[in-house]
Amino acid sequence: MRPEIRVLGQTPRDVDVVGTVAAAPWDEPEFLAAVGFSGKAGETVTLPGAPMRVVVGEGDARRMGAAFARAVKRHRSAAFVVPDGCPAGTFAEAFLLASYRFTKYKSAAEEPALQRLDLVTSQDAAGVQRARVVAQAVALARDLVNEPGGVLTPDAFAQRAVDVAAAGGLACEVWDEERIAGERLGGLLGVARGSTQPPRLVRLAYRPASHEATIALVGKGITFDSGGLSMKPTNFMVDMKYDMAGAAAVLGAMSVLRDLACPTAATAWLPLTDNMSGGDATRLGDVLRTRNGITIEVRNADAEGRLILADALALAAEEAPDSIVDIATLTDAVPMVIGRRYGGLAGNDEAWVARVRAAAERAGELVWQMPLDGVERKMLDSKVADVVNATGQRYGQSAVAALFLKEFVPDGLPWAHLDIAGPAFADEDDGEWTAGGTGYGVRTLIELLSR
Repeated sequence: MRPEIRVLGQTPRDVDVVGTVAAAPWDEPEFLAAVGFSGKAGETVTLPGAPMRVVVGEGDARRMGAAFARAVKRHRSAAFVVPDGCPAGTFAEAFLLASYRFTKYKSAAEEPALQRLDLVTSQDAAGVQRARVVAQAVALARDLVNEPGGVLTPDAFAQRAVDVAAAGGLACEVWDEERIAGERLGGLLGVARGSTQPPRLVRLAYRPASHEATIALVGKGITFDSGGLSMKPTNFMVDMKYDMAGAAAVLGAMSVLRDLACPTAATAWLPLTDNMSGGDATRLGDVLRTRNGITIEVRNADAEGRLILADALALAAEEAPDSIVDIATLTDAVPMVIGRRYGGLAGNDEAWVARVRAAAERAGELVWQMPLDGVERKMLDSKVADVVNATGQRYGQSAVAALFLKEFVPDGLPWAHLDIAGPAFADEDDGEWTAGGTGYGVRTLIELLSR
């Protein structure tokens, strides 16, 4: 992905603009004060000259990288003098993520202006190369999320996964509707009934030459969510092409495991379907039987993500991995409480949850742990089936959804759940995010599998 990034020992002469970090005392204190530059993290100011100079407010590497990317986006070449203590790889990753644009459907789309970024530093280039690979993985997830639901159907997503697997050295299986029925995936089939687009299930596997652990990744893949017979209002439905962001994050992470020589084996399960309201859509009160035999009374057709994840979690558990992570745009309750920057985290094993949280922190993705002991299992009881998919109560809905998923993970198998309904999609550019799909979760999964 553009721009090309070079690591140099000194500032080149053939660049349009050079970036430096503001640190008191400034070289031009009077001028900077006159233009209202305070030196806050993420703030930038352009100074005239040949080459031009962009001063970036001092802060963490991610905020500086994103701010510099937006300041130089109209130039063809730029250099940045990386200050001591600033990881060049982290800066480069943020720069690339903030430079991303999805212009496929723009009639007059332009190529990115910036062709080359030179990082002036004595640091090794390995971190910058890793940043480029990780940014490519995030861009893949963003591209998938930004595709219209009528284009990225379940089959189209599955075919993209086949291509990604071939390029990334992954084993890949795609299950069609007949195979899905034969494998008794009643949750996935139940959600798919309302759509004319047949469902798919994708299984991917990465196996390094030697490994000590295997992690199963499960990603929710609702390629468009109308709410089914529990129809969403228009303003809640308009962005529902992003309801497959969990599956996109898993595919993005899996795509680069070989290139990054990740030491952990990984198997990915991606259940893919629309949630529509066609003539044979699942009715409220219907009972679905899932892969592991648990029956579910459907009380809300818009609580569909947990139905397809139930089957995928059961499949993942059957292969006896060392641990499982599922990632899903599951509930609006998390962003309603903690805002759109955070993902909600829960699980059945505190040590495993702590490892996932630590990976997210290293990756620069914010998570907040949800307490599962605040809800009771009896809330899921049904009078006609083993469990209900929705309780109808106002409180603790994100924790209730996580508790539902826990039913499909055997005792003793460490499992963590990431609810990314908030951070998976952005309304506007914000730091490393660009408007639309953010690719949230890709970096956390890569970091988790890298250690």
